[in-house]
Amino acid sequence: MTAKEEDLIMVIDKPHFKVKLHKTLIEVDLKKGIKKELEDALEAKPALRENLGFLFQTIIPLDVPLRDIKSVNVDKKGQVKIAIPSRKDIVIPLKPDESKRFVEKLNELIPMEKERAFRDLQAEKRAEEEEERERTVGFREKIR
Repeated sequence: MTAKEEDLIMVIDKPHFKVKLHKTLIEVDLKKGIKKELEDALEAKPALRENLGFLFQTIIPLDVPLRDIKSVNVDKKGQVKIAIPSRKDIVIPLKPDESKRFVEKLNELIPMEKERAFRDLQAEKRAEEEEERERTVGFREKIR
């Protein structure tokens, strides 16, 4: 899952990683070492990442859709803690002022993204129901 650069809201560049906040996604990219190589391998194979991503979450912070986030806050150490149901929490070690700005922006974007995802799901459901109605009407007409 890659987010478009024009959707980029905020970037926090650290010596060992870079955090990119997009309208719909958080990306945490490692910069060097074995974790970076493993991250690159997972990003090159989306199917592997989908199936094994939860196993590597403790090693590699993978991209996180905002709609999947249950909560986000600043812990006692001033780091960002992101809670995601059915996954290990993600802790992003930032300076307290960076953490505060980042969490404020996330708390602004997450509800909007959850609402958008809900609307998309509802629209998809309505489209499926309409398609089913059309199939049913077509089937009835063939029977006559």
